[in-house]
Amino acid sequence: MAKKGWATFPHAGKAYDFSGDKLAKAWAKLHAGDQEPFPDEATVAAWLKAHPKAGKEAGRLAGGLQDAWRAFHHGDFKAAFDAGEALGPVGASVATKAIGIHATYLVDREAEQLKRYELAAKLAEGAVKALPGEANSHYRLAFALGRYSQGISIAKALKQGIAGKVRDALDTALELAPRHAEAHTALALYHAEIINKIGAMIGGLTYGAKASEAESHIKTALKLTPDSPIAHIEYGNVLMLLHGDKQEDAAAAAYEKAAKLKPADAMEALDAAYAREQLE
Repeated sequence: MAKKGWATFPHAGKAYDFSGDKLAKAWAKLHAGDQEPFPDEATVAAWLKAHPKAGKEAGRLAGGLQDAWRAFHHGDFKAAFDAGEALGPVGASVATKAIGIHATYLVDREAEQLKRYELAAKLAEGAVKALPGEANSHYRLAFALGRYSQGISIAKALKQGIAGKVRDALDTALELAPRHAEAHTALALYHAEIINKIGAMIGGLTYGAKASEAESHIKTALKLTPDSPIAHIEYGNVLMLLHGDKQEDAAAAAYEKAAKLKPADAMEALDAAYAREQLE
C-alpha cells in the first residue's frame, strides 16, 4: 500500500550527497533537531545488548542504517523507508521519518496521507516496545500521531484520545533527550492547537494546554536549531494559532526567515520550499 506511488524529490539533490564519510561528518548538523545518535557499530551494539529482540549482527545493521539515512538526506524517501522497515525496530526511526516527511510534502491525497501516518505510527509503536530507551522511538510515535490528528482534525483527535498519547510520547522523548528541538516544537503545537480549537480555559483544565508553554517550547526549539527552516515555520504557526491576525506580520516574518535559510538536506529543502509557497 504505502510503497506505491512515491513521488520523487522535486529539488536538485546533488548538494545532498552524504556518501562515505560525509554522513558522519555532517551528522551533528543534520540531526541537531532530532538528536538521533549516529548509528555506528558500537551504538547499534549497545541497543542490541539492552534489547536483544531488536535484532542481531550490529555491524550489518549499522551499515544498513547509515545507508538508509544517506537515502533520506538525499531525498530518496522510498529507499530510506524500505531500508529502514527491513531492519526492524532499529530501522523504525529512519523509516517513520522518511514516510512521514514524504507524506507531508509529496502526497496530495488526504486519505493516502492518513494511511501513511498510520503505518508510521505502527512502526513507531514497535520501536517503543523494542527500544524504549531511545528518545526517537517515542518522538516518531508522537510525530506520526500528530500528523494523523491534523489530518482528521484536532477536534476528532481529542475525542479519540490521541492527544493524550501524543503528549505522553513527547514528554517521554524530552525526558530522554532534553535538547530534542523537534519534540519541543511538537509540544508547542500541542498546546497551541488545543487552545486554538477549544479555548484556553477548557484546554487548560482538560488537557493541560497553556499558551505560555507553547511559546516557551517553540522558543527553546528556535534557540537549539536557529538554522532549521521548520522551527521558524512552526513558530509562525504557533503565533497564528494563539494570536490570529494580531501576530500575522510576525508569523510572515518567521516564514520569510525559513524561506531564506540554506537547507542542509532534502527534508530542509522541502521545508524551505513550503515556506516560500505560503508567502506567494
